[in-house]
Amino acid sequence: MLPAEIPPGIQLVTLPGGIRTLAYTPDHTPPAPVATAQPIPAWAKTTALLAPTIGGGAAATGIGISYAAPGLIAMSQALWAAVALIAAAAIGIPTLLRVGRATTNTRTGTTHITQNITATGMFGNANGTIHHR
Repeated sequence: MLPAEIPPGIQLVTLPGGIRTLAYTPDHTPPAPVATAQPIPAWAKTTALLAPTIGGGAAATGIGISYAAPGLIAMSQALWAAVALIAAAAIGIPTLLRVGRATTNTRTGTTHITQNITATGMFGNANGTIHHR
């Protein structure tokens, strides 16, 4: 093999018996310095401690909403029923009053009321009479 064909990290070595062969040779560069441990910042500790708490709170919220859902649905339906009752009363009561007045006026006829009021002065006592016909 030609020396130009030998890949990097491999050299031609002579063994103690005198035989020449190709061998991997160790790299003699010094090892990289090991990084020293630095203290963990307080904000990182706080965040690490709060993460499970927030996750647990979100899970509890989801469970609570799932338990409350049937009651919320029932309350929603009750509110819609109350709205329908109020709307029916707003339409029905005036209609019933009109029908009731129409039937009483046709039985007895029209009622005429005459008032005669007299007063003395701006803030004086007022006297009056009412005549029903």
